[in-house]
Amino acid sequence: MSENNHMRDVFDAIADPTRRTLIRLLAEAEEPPLHELTVHFEMGRTAVSKHLTILKEAGLVLDRKVGRETRFRLNASPLQEVQDWVGFYSKFWTTNMLRLKQFLEEEEE
Repeated sequence: MSENNHMRDVFDAIADPTRRTLIRLLAEAEEPPLHELTVHFEMGRTAVSKHLTILKEAGLVLDRKVGRETRFRLNASPLQEVQDWVGFYSKFWTTNMLRLKQFLEEEEE
């Protein structure tokens, strides 16, 4: 498999704040072109395009040509892996906080 065809890890893709902002922007807009996304950042089109490429490699962004423009949209399904991971630890902390609460209540008595 060539390096360009590998799927990037979704956690790696969302680790960068710029990419998380791009995900939010794509969730709020309907297939914006690159120039509409770029205005939200203090960087050029090339840098924003590189971030979009990383998101595309993780399956989080889809693109299509419309005339001379490329339009981008969010594919949120890979984020389910993140949700599942966070959900597991959410249950872990909820359970442990309940145990701590019970322990503290028993100590007060």
